[in-house]
Amino acid sequence: MPFTPRCPSCRQPTDIRRFAANGGGTLELDLCFACQGMWFDPQENTRLAPAAVLELFELLHDHGGDAHHPLSERLQCPRCSKALVKGYDVAQGGRYVTYRCAARHGRFSTFGSFMVEKGFVRHLSKVEIEALAERVGTIACTSCGGTVDIRNDHACPYCRSALSLLDPQAVDKALARHGRAAQRTAPADDRSPDTLADALVALERNRTREERARQRERLEGRGDERFDLLTAGIELVWSLLRR
Repeated sequence: MPFTPRCPSCRQPTDIRRFAANGGGTLELDLCFACQGMWFDPQENTRLAPAAVLELFELLHDHGGDAHHPLSERLQCPRCSKALVKGYDVAQGGRYVTYRCAARHGRFSTFGSFMVEKGFVRHLSKVEIEALAERVGTIACTSCGGTVDIRNDHACPYCRSALSLLDPQAVDKALARHGRAAQRTAPADDRSPDTLADALVALERNRTREERARQRERLEGRGDERFDLLTAGIELVWSLLRR
């Protein structure tokens, strides 16, 4: 029987996508949009070509309205079924969480951790955090997905990562570092904190029509759901990249 890769978290078959690799050729990544994560065979995370990153942004944008659920407490390797080991790495984008197979079959990363690893984020300033806190209550940590009460915490209480935003200017610089200049976009850093917060809230609020009422309750402080800073950032980046 052919091997069917399954998500380390939900155990459902993954969505296998082929991307361009650095130095030519292609590689296959196993994606789970429900768990917002991806499986890398050894060294695959370092071989993704810059052009492929833009394809990945488009995929994440297209699946932004999919139903999401939290990661399982026990993640298992899709190759040997052994439990993955949770760890932390540090890159230019900051601290991020990764889950590795002890038998070295590969690693599992959330979409957010991958963006941090590749330097496609920048840290929110204290002023920006305060401006966003006036509009939302809790957010999902870009690195580990943990819940952060942005009104009281200016760092993730679980992985201690700084609060980060997927940002067009950071994407442009990161792609240039990886060997290919990105399409020039208007830097989000030039916006005022209030304007940035309003833009993120607007993008998240209008992400899908069927969630409009539920999101409005959340943004007004009457809901319990977290504000998805990663999804809002992807929307912001993608809207500018496609201009």
